[in-house]
Amino acid sequence: MDIFTAASALVGISALLSYVNARFVRLPGTIGVVVLTLVLIVLVLIVGNVSSGFARMLIGITEQIDFSKTLLDVMLGFLLFAAALHFDLDDLKQQFRPVLILSTVGVLFSTALFGIGFYFLTNAFGFPVPLVYCFLFGALISPTDPVAVGAVLKDSPIPRRLETIITGESLFNDGVGLVLFISLQEVADPSVNFFLSDAILLFCREVFGGISIGLLMGFVAYRLIKVSDDFHTVVLLSLALVMILSVVANALHVSVPLAEVSAGLLLGSRLPGADKINSPKFYLDRFWHLIDEILNTILFVMIGLQIVVLPFLNNYLLIGLATVVLAIVARSLSILLPYLLQFQLSRLKPGSLRILTWAGLRGGISVALALSLPDSPYRELILASCYCIVIFSIIGQGLTLKKVVNSVAKKQAS
Repeated sequence: MDIFTAASALVGISALLSYVNARFVRLPGTIGVVVLTLVLIVLVLIVGNVSSGFARMLIGITEQIDFSKTLLDVMLGFLLFAAALHFDLDDLKQQFRPVLILSTVGVLFSTALFGIGFYFLTNAFGFPVPLVYCFLFGALISPTDPVAVGAVLKDSPIPRRLETIITGESLFNDGVGLVLFISLQEVADPSVNFFLSDAILLFCREVFGGISIGLLMGFVAYRLIKVSDDFHTVVLLSLALVMILSVVANALHVSVPLAEVSAGLLLGSRLPGADKINSPKFYLDRFWHLIDEILNTILFVMIGLQIVVLPFLNNYLLIGLATVVLAIVARSLSILLPYLLQFQLSRLKPGSLRILTWAGLRGGISVALALSLPDSPYRELILASCYCIVIFSIIGQGLTLKKVVNSVAKKQAS
């Protein structure tokens, strides 16, 4: 199967599952697509030889389209730009302190807590993993996924202030998570001499370099788009910005996610006239909303399809389920500890901790990073556990977040 055939089949399956979900199942869009994809794969595996041709097609799609590279190098920039474009910068300024704390201190706490917990958990289950690999797993699973978070929050009646904190955290915590992941990979590699100063320089270059290049190129695009009133020109300029920014950021070895987020926030906040039909902001909002929905659907189908290339999943299912609980506990403590250390998190109301914990979804980025791990005796265990966390996060937490929010609201009202 060539790449175009695989991509065509992927889009076709995504369109069909999206239609079935919207017409019959009626689950929240992306969650329904993941559920239907998993059901489809399970049916194919059960039927076996009867549908061997279809099973080969699914395997061909997953083998031909590299999930890790496709998401991290291609799709992520578009998805982050679209999310940032629609994000209210004024709300972010009001909640800047808790967003900053959760996206930095919170990620560090979560990585450490999860890593230590996973170390003892694997030893208890008879699959001992070195501590450095446990921290490596913690680094890739601790940052919340902006794509998954954005997809679920659209259908949840979450308070605006908490929505800003959760969304803002998910947009900015990738920088810290990525630096931790890369640094710990070097620590785990015996052939690499690791120094703390290298990690600090890497962090500064990735974070501040990504934000700077994003703001610079975003401002240039803003000046061009501001004086344009042609739909095609405005859309092409925004597409050029996202694609060229990704290339430039990669070439300069700075954070692509932070560059795209910075550019999207700048354009979204400075372009006026979102309610005017012929304004550039109106064009961008409508176009990027469509791109966001399409890519989200395809991405969540790809997440579901990964089970085809994880034949070892059953071997680690029990420990994977235990890891799900560990991830939730680490997430909760990583929010609670900064609060107890007088960071205050803007004096959160009772029940806010539950919402912040349950809305901290993991998604395709964690799976992509896990798939990028080099071969080692621990790769399969980490990948299987990561997939369990992501699937539970999207389906379990995604479907019950509304109930958690409503439960907290009732307690606060009584």
